[in-house]
Amino acid sequence: QRICLTSGHRLLQLRHPDMACERFVVQDSASEVVVQYTCKGRGYGRTHIRRETARLVQIDSRGIANGLPFEFTAEARRLGDCSGS
Repeated sequence: QRICLTSGHRLLQLRHPDMACERFVVQDSASEVVVQYTCKGRGYGRTHIRRETARLVQIDSRGIANGLPFEFTAEARRLGDCSGS
């Protein structure tokens, strides 16, 4: 799936998109970030993002969304600038 990101924050809550959730940063370094978040009444999650190169990151996320558990790993690649189309 292709998405246009203006910041990496959207990758933190892939199973709770566009929700105002409380976030707690567990780890934040130049190459890794781990964030736990809680979306009141909607679930929670913990996401680990590891930067391998300037164009490639690995994402691991797990938690509860809509009353059901989720767990996934994904790879995100920068393909270029976001276009207006």
